[in-house]
Order: sequence, then C-alpha cells, then structure tokens
Amino acid sequence: MPTQTILTDIDGVVLDWEEGFSVWMEHHGHKKVKGYQFMYNIGERYGMTAEQGSKMVKQFNESAAIGFLPPLRDAQHYIKLLHEKHRVDFVAITSLSLDPYAGQLRERNLKKLCGTAFSKVVCLDTGADKDDILQEYAALYPGAIWIEDKPENALAGHDQGLDAILMEHGHNMNDPLNHNFKVAVNWQDIYAYVTKAA
Repeated sequence: MPTQTILTDIDGVVLDWEEGFSVWMEHHGHKKVKGYQFMYNIGERYGMTAEQGSKMVKQFNESAAIGFLPPLRDAQHYIKLLHEKHRVDFVAITSLSLDPYAGQLRERNLKKLCGTAFSKVVCLDTGADKDDILQEYAALYPGAIWIEDKPENALAGHDQGLDAILMEHGHNMNDPLNHNFKVAVNWQDIYAYVTKAA
C-alpha cells in the first residue's frame, strides 16, 4: 500500500516537453524568437499566431515523438526514489490529447523512465483546463501534493485544497497571480519537502 499519493502534471514537471518540442519544430523548419524562454505561449515563441501554435502543439502531442521525451532535470531519479524508498504513488493529470495512441505512448514513456511509480495516467485534451478534474481528484486525495508548471493550474489545485507546488521555469517566474504556494526549482526540492513532511 502506498503511504502517500502525489498528483502531478507531466509536461514541464516530469518530462522535458520543451526540449522534445524544440527538436521536433526545428526538424519541421521552425525557429524560436529572441527571449522565447520567458514566453509561455507557443505561437509567440515561434513568431506565429496563437492558433498556429496550438495546431503545432496538437500535432506534436499526437506524433510518435511524444513517446520519447526525456525526463525534466532530476525527475527520474527522485520520482523513483520517492516511489521505491518511501512508497509514494503518483497520479498523472496531463493535458496531452484525447487520442488513445498518444495516451499509450505517454504511459510507456513514463514507465520506461519511472518504472511503476505512476499508478494512473489521466489524459485530458490538448491544452484543456484542469479545474473539473482537480475537483474530482481533490475529493479522492484530500490535501495531496499537486505539482504544476502553469500558475493557473497550480492555483486551481490550491483552490481545491491541494498542496500546490509550482515547478519553476523562465515562463512562470513573473507569475501575475501572486500565488502563495511553494515553488520548486527541481525534484530534489520536492523530495526534501515530501520526506520532511512524512
């Protein structure tokens, strides 16, 4: 039996989606604009409309490339450590795609990197809001840790009583929401927080 369940976003938290997407976009002839690392909107990053950016994201998320994303920073090491040593169970809540093959590739990618750490992978539509699903999972796991890189989604979990942690990136350092939840630079920070609280 797990001692604790952590709810987590995947892209930009567990997997380095940006790295995979950058390589894929370059392969398709698209270049990033100057100062891109401080932009969350993909259209802005590549000097295209928001609609074009969203189309490219959906295309990438439903391509074979989505199954081969590298881990973000030290995620692989600390997720396995939390799972194997401290019996922490992980539930993924990811706005990936409703395409079942994309979902299977995501599960396979996570299993390859993190072993059996993820007991469940919930895939929402590309770019979908997480308010409803967080309400549902906050009822199942009251007060659980919720890790995100998008301030709006971190706040949505926080508002449902979850213990929200924002994974720091260039694009979310000047968060206009003035949140009061924790910020993690890497998984070592999360590991220290989880084991201290245990």
